[in-house]
Amino acid sequence: MNSIIVSIHGTLALVAGYLARLRGWRRFAVSICGGAASALSFAPLGIFPLFLLGMATLVFLLDSATQESRRFRASFLTGWAFGFGQFFVGLYWIGYAFLVDPGEHGWQLPFAITLFPAGLAIFPGLAAMIAARFWKDGIARIFILSASYMLFEWMRGHILTGFPWNLPAYGWGASLGVLQSVSIIGTYGLSLLTALFGASLAALAARDEQRGYLLPLAMTVLFAMLALSGWARLISLKPGEVDGVRLRIVQPNVPQHEQYAEQYRDRNWKRLMMLSESRAGQTPTHIIWPEAAPPFLLQREPIALDDIARLTTNHRVLLTGAVRVERFPNGEPIFHNSLFGFADGGALRAVYDKSHLVPFGEYLPLPELLHTLGLNKLVNMPDGFRPGPGPRSIAVPGAPEIGPLICYEIVFPGAVVGTTRPGWFVNVTDDSWFGPPSSSGPYQHLLIARVRAIEEGVPVVRAANTGISAIIDPLGQLKGELGAGEMGILDGSLPRALPPTLFARIGDLPFWLLLMLSIFAGFRAKPSTGRERSGE
Repeated sequence: MNSIIVSIHGTLALVAGYLARLRGWRRFAVSICGGAASALSFAPLGIFPLFLLGMATLVFLLDSATQESRRFRASFLTGWAFGFGQFFVGLYWIGYAFLVDPGEHGWQLPFAITLFPAGLAIFPGLAAMIAARFWKDGIARIFILSASYMLFEWMRGHILTGFPWNLPAYGWGASLGVLQSVSIIGTYGLSLLTALFGASLAALAARDEQRGYLLPLAMTVLFAMLALSGWARLISLKPGEVDGVRLRIVQPNVPQHEQYAEQYRDRNWKRLMMLSESRAGQTPTHIIWPEAAPPFLLQREPIALDDIARLTTNHRVLLTGAVRVERFPNGEPIFHNSLFGFADGGALRAVYDKSHLVPFGEYLPLPELLHTLGLNKLVNMPDGFRPGPGPRSIAVPGAPEIGPLICYEIVFPGAVVGTTRPGWFVNVTDDSWFGPPSSSGPYQHLLIARVRAIEEGVPVVRAANTGISAIIDPLGQLKGELGAGEMGILDGSLPRALPPTLFARIGDLPFWLLLMLSIFAGFRAKPSTGRERSGE
């Protein structure tokens, strides 16, 4: 056994030494490749060891960067390259949105798929630069890098409306047991532990073999405990179902370029009605359509409202995403991306306006400046959408209060519940913007929705135009789903919410405590003697 350990250590030390000696473009290229490989840990592939190895690789590359005279510049470029590789591979599907109307937006595609990840990569770049300021040999640098990395990941999720997509915690999509820990420490807390686990693998190349194994061994034991306790939670908790609620999720599978085209309007509407009224499966009490499902403004289509009145007889409820228009006193229209709740023979019982709009998609920041550069928002709506007041629960007949979440509103940890805790989340979305069924975007979006359910202990009912529609219980388990690119209905029961989780009660407090502990450990750890960091 000892000979095996010595062999593993020797191999890792050679790899670490090689990476720590890289300079210039070679280090830059390897950093991009390390970030790109780490992105394969996210859905749909879910190869979680690659994120861990990516973080260890970043430690060794920063060992090289911090030895240079211009170490802050070198460290920033190394971290930026790692982030660019990760975001370029993990978020490539964003480019499909610019191909919906290639005549208008196609020319922006090369810029979108490069400049967007380049902008996001500034966050890991700054994290690496800050870590370089306090870099020390030994395990100190592991704690320092993990804390700095996650501080800037938190900032990525909040600055300029935030984009917390593909956080490190989502690399555990293949392990529902580990993901249960977000009910306690939240997504950012699990992300910090994940970053620390990955970075700790760099200690395996330490000169002192015995001491080098302590931190990665401790992290391995910790995650084994998280997995076991998570599976125990899955076995012991049985959420049950809400009596009297029979769901029908409608997935019309209309390609984005056909959704509002004049020649397809009647077909698209008839498809929604046909699927909703299908006699296959159970008789529903609550029918749910995706984001912006009606191919026109409902307020201006009396025939469509008559159809909805017929659909919502016999105590049935229809929840649908739709574009809503209201007017300023001067008659100027204001458009909202909304969720409507119809009941009692077509009566409008609830309205929710999306509050977290997509920059460049649903509105254009600095419109006058960007219009002069030839840039326009992707949604063909005058002046874009106006945001609503924020998350809130709304009442619907025959079911617990719902928490409406339109499209990517569900990706924000701790920002999905208003003043009243809902009994279920209704997430309506149109992931046809994310590309064909083989695209990674819908799978990543679904995983994020599952993690929100676990965090809050609230089930998620998800209606997606082209998929993936799903019923998700408060433990993140899929109780039913319709795959990407399928047209059909998903009938099922509504899972019952759990009591508020610890995260639901205290939010990101565990993350901040873990962050401070990591910073404290980084400053308290003594630098090693010799060239321990690279195994030399």
